[in-house]
Amino acid sequence: MPPKEGTDFKTFYTIYAGQFVSLMGSGLTAFALGVWVLKHTQSVTQYTITIVLAGLPGLLMAPFAGALVDRWDRRWVMFGCNLGAALTVSVYAYLLWTNQLQVWHIYCGVIFNSVLGTFQWPAYIAAITMLVDRKDFGRVNGVLETGQAVTTIAAPAIAGFLMYAIGISRILIIDFVTFLVAAGTLLLVHIPRPERSEEGGRAKGSIWKEAGFGWTFIRERPGLFRLLLFFAVFNLVVSMGGVAVMPMVLGFANEAAVGTIMSLVGVGMLLGGLLMTTTGGTKRRINGLLGGWALISICFVLVGLRPNLWLVGAGVLLWYIAIPVINASSQAIWQSKTPQDVQGRVFAVRRMIAQFTVPVGDFTAGPLADKIFNPAMMAGGALAGTAGRVVGVGPGRGIAMMMLTLAVFPALIALVGFLNPRVRNLEAELPDVVRRAPAPPPPPEPEAAAGEAPAEA
Repeated sequence: MPPKEGTDFKTFYTIYAGQFVSLMGSGLTAFALGVWVLKHTQSVTQYTITIVLAGLPGLLMAPFAGALVDRWDRRWVMFGCNLGAALTVSVYAYLLWTNQLQVWHIYCGVIFNSVLGTFQWPAYIAAITMLVDRKDFGRVNGVLETGQAVTTIAAPAIAGFLMYAIGISRILIIDFVTFLVAAGTLLLVHIPRPERSEEGGRAKGSIWKEAGFGWTFIRERPGLFRLLLFFAVFNLVVSMGGVAVMPMVLGFANEAAVGTIMSLVGVGMLLGGLLMTTTGGTKRRINGLLGGWALISICFVLVGLRPNLWLVGAGVLLWYIAIPVINASSQAIWQSKTPQDVQGRVFAVRRMIAQFTVPVGDFTAGPLADKIFNPAMMAGGALAGTAGRVVGVGPGRGIAMMMLTLAVFPALIALVGFLNPRVRNLEAELPDVVRRAPAPPPPPEPEAAAGEAPAEA
């Protein structure tokens, strides 16, 4: 059947609905188990380890996961990942019910789910590329960002209520059911397999060669490569700023005010996601991306300038409105410029490079604040008589000074990106390799579909 113009919204929203339900269930479990770890260990360090383990193992596995995603049927990859995550939750529930649950069990489950997520994310995004017309990439990615924002807002509040009302064990049951719902929706749809491209043929070979091709593809395209390096620096800065906001606000306000400010994170993400969903973003997506980076600098200035909740709140809100715009614009560029049959390995390597700086930022923000900025901005400190006249002196103002220092970098990255012709003209210089989504063919025979299921996933 020849391809047709347009987006298969029915299939997209069927998949999205199942994955959103699963995402919400995972949010409930993550919050509930985080509270369990803190209560049973009284250790912030052990809680932090769970966060690190949720990301780091997956990043290390990314190139190989992406290569396997491109070899296998992406629908079955997502199906297997949902069932695997359901298995993890069922093990948690059994151990909890039998009073055997230990922190190391949670560490093992988090590592396992991190690896599953490394398979699921590129399979999910590459599958969407097969269903969505290029002109709708911005809006569809806005829908994904909106779903993430709704989970960020709702999951902690719902989980907190459910922990009091029904307990952690029943929250785990709810999460188990959500994974089954997500897996079930995948049985209702068909995701077309991509045709072999010239790049896909060049990448064919051993798993090692295919895993390395994601890096080769990116490195051969200077515009994409430089954009990715800029993103790694941006993620480093934003992760440091994100860690710093809460202790900074605690320096001049109470816990209730901190809660209000942090709630604006989810509200901003929701508004930014809705903005992309309704408008699709800027006509030249690179402008939306670079403009978003520049806006983040302004937000950092608002957050750090004065110990004023209105200024901090405005900065945080605009900051997290910009994040979905940046992410959705970037995602649309990569979907348009990467052949469909190699998107799994390219997107996996792309994510690994862009996000390896996040743990670095998370870990360095605290020592920088404690050892350098906070002492300098206390009464009698090195900067109290100069910068202190503007920013203020006392608890939390050293972190505010750190925010103002970090504010230089997103705008600088945006300026360098705009002045770099490879980045500025990226969309014009690299041809679009995805112009339209193929019409969904009739569902395959059960035997054929079962034959594609990857045992490893």
